[in-house]
Amino acid sequence: MAENIIEIADLTKKYGSFTAVDQLNLTIRKGDIFGLLGPNGAGKSTTILMMLGLTEPTSGSVKVCGIDSTSNPIEVKRRVGYLPEDVGFYSNLNGLENLMFTARLNRIPPEEAEQKAEQLLIRVGLSDAGKKKTGKYSRGMLQRLGLADVLIKNPEVIILDEPTLGIDPKGVREFLELIVSLSKEEGLTVLFSSHDLHQVQQVCDRVGLFVKGKLIAEGDIQTLSKKLFANSPYIIETGIYIASDFSENKYTTDWLKEVLKPVEGIIAVNMKNDIFNIESSRDSSVEIAKAIVESGAGLNYLNKKEYGLDDIYYRYFEGGDSHE
Repeated sequence: MAENIIEIADLTKKYGSFTAVDQLNLTIRKGDIFGLLGPNGAGKSTTILMMLGLTEPTSGSVKVCGIDSTSNPIEVKRRVGYLPEDVGFYSNLNGLENLMFTARLNRIPPEEAEQKAEQLLIRVGLSDAGKKKTGKYSRGMLQRLGLADVLIKNPEVIILDEPTLGIDPKGVREFLELIVSLSKEEGLTVLFSSHDLHQVQQVCDRVGLFVKGKLIAEGDIQTLSKKLFANSPYIIETGIYIASDFSENKYTTDWLKEVLKPVEGIIAVNMKNDIFNIESSRDSSVEIAKAIVESGAGLNYLNKKEYGLDDIYYRYFEGGDSHE
């Protein structure tokens, strides 16, 4: 069983009467890519600052790599690489020089630092831009350099706070692929904070849903889906082959309701854009396929709907005011 590399217990942060983080309990395992998902203002960045020892909690505790972030923040910073939303570099220095500067701050010997910096520039796709002043870098290039910058000290954990804001779609895809490959190849633990559902679902092993300072759900997407939609109907989509010589399409919802009468648990049958949507109280996809084929109809395809992170997110927040 993987060890816990981040351990948060009853963590609370108040600013006067405002509670930014409220009784947060969370563990993140070594090697995980964990997505902290929530709208802007939910408390994600405040939580990260407490993990790094950059702000003190009102109460509770946070340990990173077994080290208390409040009492020993410098040691935590040695183990953790942090890429904020807006990363800054000396614009009059080139990419390689900026990395070398960070290496010196971390007391890495010059020869080792230069070799490591050049390897990282290749790794993040900036080998041709290493000698270019960072003042001329695009937003995407700066984020890639930021990733190299957090990696140069060989961290055990990297924390990425909204790292893809302002990057074009192609750049976002490449950046996310880079995160996944780095995590798998280097064994890094990654905390990925974002409000973008699609990006979190693409890269994260587990997610935590954060709203108004509270962690309201946590787990892998399949587990959260089962928990949330346990009492919801199964949705099975089916496509029926319709011959071009049919003068009239006989495959209507009334026809399919009749065909599916022997199948237990059917709740409703609807059609949209020539696709049947069948609601069932149980997973009856095998019996549905069998009934359609035995009716003499041609079954083009059958697909059981899987609930994704967007369904989970909006199920938690539907009808509320948490979209602020």
